[in-house]
Amino acid sequence: MTHLPGPIDPPARLLMGPGPISAYPSVLRAMGAPLVGQYDPFMTATMTETQELYRRVWGTDNDATLLIDGTSRAGIEAAMVSLIRPGDRVLVPVFGRFGHLLAEIAERALAEVHTIEVPWGQVFPVSTIREAIERAQPHLVACVQGDTSTTMLQPLDEIGEICRAHGALFYTDATASLGGNPFEMDAWGLDAATAGLQKCLGGPSGSAPISLSARAVEVVRSRARVEAGIREEGDAVASDFIRSNYFDLAMILDYWGPRRLNHHTEATTMLYGARECARVLLLEGRDEVIARHRLHGDAMLAGVEGLGLTVFGDVAHKMTNVVAVEIPDAVVGDAVRSELLSDFGIEIGTSFGPLHGRVWRIGTMGYNARKDAVLTTLAALEAVLRRHGATVSAGGGVEAAQGVYAGAGA
Repeated sequence: MTHLPGPIDPPARLLMGPGPISAYPSVLRAMGAPLVGQYDPFMTATMTETQELYRRVWGTDNDATLLIDGTSRAGIEAAMVSLIRPGDRVLVPVFGRFGHLLAEIAERALAEVHTIEVPWGQVFPVSTIREAIERAQPHLVACVQGDTSTTMLQPLDEIGEICRAHGALFYTDATASLGGNPFEMDAWGLDAATAGLQKCLGGPSGSAPISLSARAVEVVRSRARVEAGIREEGDAVASDFIRSNYFDLAMILDYWGPRRLNHHTEATTMLYGARECARVLLLEGRDEVIARHRLHGDAMLAGVEGLGLTVFGDVAHKMTNVVAVEIPDAVVGDAVRSELLSDFGIEIGTSFGPLHGRVWRIGTMGYNARKDAVLTTLAALEAVLRRHGATVSAGGGVEAAQGVYAGAGA
């Protein structure tokens, strides 16, 4: 008889990298709830509940607020392939790896892609984005809010008005930032936004919240083609239909809407998990969760500086939920990460491209945006750095973080 592996039994881990992070226990419990059929009244009611919860998470009244089944990249691709016709001009401000990803997906959608760039570790002045919009006159401006590759948070609050003035749609990827940093979809004039669960929302990767303005829905609907086999008389069959079937937002909107037109089978356990992520956030309070991320992010920032480490990038524009730390010359970055994992069960990240091997990225987000996780990570990092011969301040990391908590009365 062929030997079979035992039941799944992951090791205990404290995930303090840039994501994924340790999920809220209630999210994991929710995902163990019994399955129901995709048109069971409980299922459709849960879908409707989840839509309303995420409207509050996004800060929007958009009716078209739902989930894309897939990782955060699935949400990005659904938004971009549905909003971009071949030949459309798309402007992408690139300040890290994930701006390059948006440009890549726009190219695959056959857009005429225009990019502007700043060095990694910086963000764009709004004047630079305004000038690029005036020059390119794009159909769509696609911008990451928080790019974990650099830990920078691009201010978005003035861009929507500029886009409207020039007839452009405004889309942002908020995968790494939503829930831990301010986000106001309607107030900032966004037409489309997508995210994932595995960062500040405190869940697993595999479901992508998305919200679309009425302007974005109009573009999506203009490209609708109901697939043969479920098409009825009078259903849309656009000539420039959306070129992906799975990521066709027109059909997905019909699936989540009152018509409940079959598209795919909703990922039930991910729906349960996504619903619980939003419920937990709103139960604590949206502003309170952002403040919690800011507090523990500030403590981690003070802690790594207290160890004598150098923080990468423009700290004034850093996300609340992740910090990039320059790796000391005396140590091998991957060896330190490996020992943190093997000896303490703590995971931190490296980065990509020009920052690979140059920085560690340490996250404080979702369930792990808490005091014990921050202090444990700082103490373990100090111990491993000492073992590798780095010069660090004895107890300096924990002491500096404790100072932040004391100042906040935490």
